[in-house]
Amino acid sequence: MHPSRPPEILLAHGSGGRLTHELVRSLFVRLLDNPALSPLEDAACLAVGASRIAFTTDSFVVSPVFFPGGDLGKLAVCGTVNDLAVMGARPIALSAGFLLEEGLSIERLERLVLSMRGVCDEVGVAIVTGDTKVVERGGLDQVFVNTAGVGLLDGPLPEGAGAVRPGDRILVSGPIADHGMAVLSARNDLRFDTPIESDCAPLWPVIEHLLEGSRGIRWMRDPTRGGVATTLNELVAGRPFGIELVETEIPIRPSVAALAEILGIDPLYVACEGRVLIAVAAEHADAALVRLREHRLGLGSESIGEVLADPPGRLTLRTRGGGRRVLDLLSGEQLPRIC
Repeated sequence: MHPSRPPEILLAHGSGGRLTHELVRSLFVRLLDNPALSPLEDAACLAVGASRIAFTTDSFVVSPVFFPGGDLGKLAVCGTVNDLAVMGARPIALSAGFLLEEGLSIERLERLVLSMRGVCDEVGVAIVTGDTKVVERGGLDQVFVNTAGVGLLDGPLPEGAGAVRPGDRILVSGPIADHGMAVLSARNDLRFDTPIESDCAPLWPVIEHLLEGSRGIRWMRDPTRGGVATTLNELVAGRPFGIELVETEIPIRPSVAALAEILGIDPLYVACEGRVLIAVAAEHADAALVRLREHRLGLGSESIGEVLADPPGRLTLRTRGGGRRVLDLLSGEQLPRIC
């Protein structure tokens, strides 16, 4: 056993941060490695005859099951659609597996399934297969959902992380941290004059709009577990470039920023479920920003940083006070079970 590896699974193994990365690389990739898995993208890209597809899966365990702006069903479909969308893949079919706790009301389950149907109709995709298992009371918390999805790579595509280079700009499609803070406020019954709602949404419509009308799109990723800081750390890790974010340019709603400050939580590490981070060539960045803002899901888009040659492999933040600090991988678990 690796001397620094915990002997058992911790909550922090699900944070999307340092322990998640160590677990994935030291166990799953080591034992299951293959050319489709090893890039560790949001979806695997596969050749099927003359076509290319993207294939992904994810599990959803949010607590509470219903939260402002969404619920577990909506989250489960959006999460898988978004993992396909950031690869440039048009979603064509999903699966859904339900783990149900004895005693869950049929009315609550029906509400979740109706939410799933609503998102599928919005995107133009269908759930074509599924599975149901029931466990004894206390075996899990009400309901967990696993979704998998297949998408076609038949349109304009991002160039890939390997094409990112110094000078590129980093865009985000809207205010960050809404989802994680909405779940946290619902879990603790926190009430505010301006309610905090999750940004949970299917990204394919806005990404399709972006790719069809833009040039120089290098890389895209939805900042879910671990938030913006962890997702961009994944981009710079082992690369010959770094990224500097500009704190004053990062969109955060005042209510979200206030709650995060009260609780001592850094919003840069809080999950989004309806935002996309984009690395785009500098000469095409302004046009891409205009294109994003043309769509209702990209109205709050901003340019939040730049790819730099130095320091390589590092994500840094230029602070409001003019200083500079390193944003490392999340080392613990800020908010468990938010996605």
